[in-house]
Amino acid sequence: MSDSRDSLWSHSCTWTDLLVPVSLDAGRGDLDLSDGWPDRWTATWKYAGDEIAGPVRHLGQVPVASRGPMRGFTWRREQRHRPGLESLVSTGRLHGFESLEEDQLLVALDFAGDLVEVLSQPLRIRFRAVEKWRNHAPDFFAVTRVGTWLIDVRPRDLIEPEDLESFAAAEEVALVCGWHYAVAAEWRPHVRSTLSALYGKRRPTRDVLGIQADLLAHAEERVTFGELAEAQMYWPVARAQLLHLLWHRRLGIDLAQPLTDSSRVVLAGGVS
Repeated sequence: MSDSRDSLWSHSCTWTDLLVPVSLDAGRGDLDLSDGWPDRWTATWKYAGDEIAGPVRHLGQVPVASRGPMRGFTWRREQRHRPGLESLVSTGRLHGFESLEEDQLLVALDFAGDLVEVLSQPLRIRFRAVEKWRNHAPDFFAVTRVGTWLIDVRPRDLIEPEDLESFAAAEEVALVCGWHYAVAAEWRPHVRSTLSALYGKRRPTRDVLGIQADLLAHAEERVTFGELAEAQMYWPVARAQLLHLLWHRRLGIDLAQPLTDSSRVVLAGGVS
């Protein structure tokens, strides 16, 4: 495997490796982070339908089960954003999103393979900055097998100074709780096109022709996507099965490049 940080094999990277990082340094300077701030800042969440508030210091102890979104998702004519519901294989449920950018994040989380649970609009933070109190509601709370994430979604060209301050506050809260934090503002090149190609084959599929075992065996030879498919008698079916295996990360590809017939495919457990 290449040493370049852009060379990301789908089985070995996490969903944050697919993002271009956002610096929050400019938003942190005016936050009130003096002694005792975790007891002064508060968080509000919905539990069994009721709103509950408490110091952010204790937020990490709040159980995820029975928590609901802080606000509902509405649809109306002429609205500027596009909300909807995304079905995730990882959770087996529909999850709300308020924009196409948020939908893209849900798909990336599902593809990352380690997702256990995700909540939309999970909480509201009340924090102090420049002698005034402000509120911020992060977009998602994701529990994965390798850590817990508080996530905001905002296209990079729409991020204002006030947004950076809110994101920096959310990151401080996440750190106190022992979570990770990320802003989904920009995806690395070709990530969208690759996920789009794999997306349609993510659901359970039957292998009535027994093609998957042969594909996995030939993948040990580090051949290309096209070569793997063409080696099968029923190559159109093989292509669909390849996409399925890639989504479920039994095979790996280099996400730094577009997914084409020339993409080299390897076993998910065979890359160092």
